[in-house]
Amino acid sequence: MKLSGFDWDAGNWPKCGKHGVSREEIEAVFTGWPAILADPHLTEPRQRAIGQTQAGRYVFVVFMFRDTDQKILLRPISARFMHQKEIDHYEKQNQAAANVALR
Repeated sequence: MKLSGFDWDAGNWPKCGKHGVSREEIEAVFTGWPAILADPHLTEPRQRAIGQTQAGRYVFVVFMFRDTDQKILLRPISARFMHQKEIDHYEKQNQAAANVALR
């Protein structure tokens, strides 16, 4: 899938920005190698991403893809910085996956 950009407007930006995460930080999550997970939301095809900003801060983003005018846009729905307990769990999972990959 070729991503054409991000879908920001007055509907999603206030919800994403209210937790202190900037647009640049949210977009940075997707320029790295985020962990992508299914979201349990039943009425929309949402997904979750966990990744890091260039400054090394961990960000949790709920998002969906929008197909508009033959472009695929990523629409963030909400975002926040992760709590230490979540970061520890994420890093433990990554370390376990890395150990398996080395075998």
